[in-house]
Amino acid sequence: MILPKGISKQQFSNLPKQSGVYLFKGKEEKVIYIGKAKSLRNRVRSYFQKNDQSLKTREMLRKIFSLETIVVDSEAEALILEANLIKEHQPRFNVHMRDDKSYPYIRVSVEEPFPRVMITRTVKNDGSRYFGPYTSVGLMRKCLSVIKKLYTVRSCRYHLPSDTPRRPCLDYHLGLCLAPCVGHQDQKSYSDMIEEILQMLAGNTKSVQKKIQDLMKAAAKEQKFEQAAEYRDVLASLHILTHKQRVERLKKDNLDAIGFERRGGTAVVAVMQIRKGVLVSRNVRHLERLGDTSDEIVLERFISRYYWDESLKNRPSFPGQILIPFHPFDEPVVEKAIRSIGGNDVRFIVPKQGAKKRLVELANDNAHHVISAQMPQETYWDNPQDKLIENARDSLDLKALPRLMACVDISHHQGKETVGSIVVFQDGEPVKSEYRKMRVKGNHGNDDYLSMAEVVRRYLVRRLKEKKPLPDLFVLDGGKGQLSTIMSVLNDLDLRDLQLLTIAKKKEELFLPGIEGSLILDRRDPVLRLFQRIRDEAHRFALSYSRKLRTKKLIHSQLADIPGLGVQRQLVLLNHFGSIRALKEVCPADIEKVQGFSEILANRICTYLGASKED
Repeated sequence: MILPKGISKQQFSNLPKQSGVYLFKGKEEKVIYIGKAKSLRNRVRSYFQKNDQSLKTREMLRKIFSLETIVVDSEAEALILEANLIKEHQPRFNVHMRDDKSYPYIRVSVEEPFPRVMITRTVKNDGSRYFGPYTSVGLMRKCLSVIKKLYTVRSCRYHLPSDTPRRPCLDYHLGLCLAPCVGHQDQKSYSDMIEEILQMLAGNTKSVQKKIQDLMKAAAKEQKFEQAAEYRDVLASLHILTHKQRVERLKKDNLDAIGFERRGGTAVVAVMQIRKGVLVSRNVRHLERLGDTSDEIVLERFISRYYWDESLKNRPSFPGQILIPFHPFDEPVVEKAIRSIGGNDVRFIVPKQGAKKRLVELANDNAHHVISAQMPQETYWDNPQDKLIENARDSLDLKALPRLMACVDISHHQGKETVGSIVVFQDGEPVKSEYRKMRVKGNHGNDDYLSMAEVVRRYLVRRLKEKKPLPDLFVLDGGKGQLSTIMSVLNDLDLRDLQLLTIAKKKEELFLPGIEGSLILDRRDPVLRLFQRIRDEAHRFALSYSRKLRTKKLIHSQLADIPGLGVQRQLVLLNHFGSIRALKEVCPADIEKVQGFSEILANRICTYLGASKED
């Protein structure tokens, strides 16, 4: 038996026989493992006497440098002390337990005059109403889907009614919002709508179901079958929502139901808290670095540490019963420890049938869902593009969702044939029917600032004249210079609230009004890639238009004067030979081979181009 350098034979021989906690330490006295034992002597010695240790234990033994033991009066005290020390030191080789931070809540900001409905991961004491956490992402998506289809909740971040835009955003034109921001909906009707949403999220869906049934019947009667089908789908979602939120009454019992699911070295434990027969919350913990530790020991470690944490926060919150899927290791010791820290009447039960068994199965289902379907945040939405637009707003701290984005680019050839392009993206996708291109009328030469100002001004004036929705966000190819130039244009047009962004190519920096310096996003950030895609599309569209104009001008100057050679034949020649320079180098026989060109016409072309060449 070989002992670590920091453990002397005398210390090893004099290990106490009492209950207690042992701490294995590595170099620099860093705690690498903490354990509890009924007999410290027997437990610690076993590490160095067994030959069939697991890979994890063998690795830990190689890292041990010294040992510390703490004697206590009972196994229950040892369990509590172990949990407290693990929380303090977070040793490398212990089972690692962390709170699950990925569960979303639905937040309704009822503290605002015109509340919003949104997703959040944190619950704050800010006056808002929170619903969740949603361990079932599908259920939360159903909630949002119903709200989205039935109600016109605003998505902007304006502090209404004091902070308002001059005109509504695209949501109003799409029928997704009634624009309370500009006074098109009063606070009373908006509040009534929010009250319905709160009732629905709380599980009281009867009135909403009746409303949808009436709408569905009316749509079917008017032979609007597609609309009726949409209402039918919403109704089905509400039935699911009602069923999922229903909690079985258990004679007003106070209990916790624990669910457990394990995959290799990781486990998830879900705790369903039922108070007075009603589910009040769901807590989830991830347990990592399990190695080959048995499920019974993992459950024991979880229970002792979880309820120790809870006891520090709120001792009276202990339930009368803790429903568990199987018996933990040293269950009597665990039960005694829980009682000693405030849970005087707590009993552990492995239910075999009835409502309590179904609660444990429900908790198991939650744990199973978390570990097997770790869904990324994008899946909270019916359309991943919706989340991308949300992320764009959050990254830039915009007031309104940038559903409708327009991007402007300028292209010219040595200061001539200057053109501008406007490409339009809605919900992150191009809308080519809304693309616009124009020749720059002003003689601005190489001054891209003035050219861009002209293009933006003409585009916006026309949109206002035609009473079409303006972009929620204008994206410009450029830097600070373009930003200040276009801000002046917006001020002149009384469009100061129109959101603006420039993106500079060299470092992919983003510039926004009112922000010192630039915003730099990660190169892999989907939001940056969205703006790059819009910018590159505007550049492509402007460049293709500029080239087309130059080609037409070139054709007119050198080919248009040849008798019998119309525009179509001119294009055929250029496509075949590539350029007029290449065409000047060929003989009549080469031109004759091109379909549609006779010997006479070929000779005539060569004669004209030859004369031009001589000139």
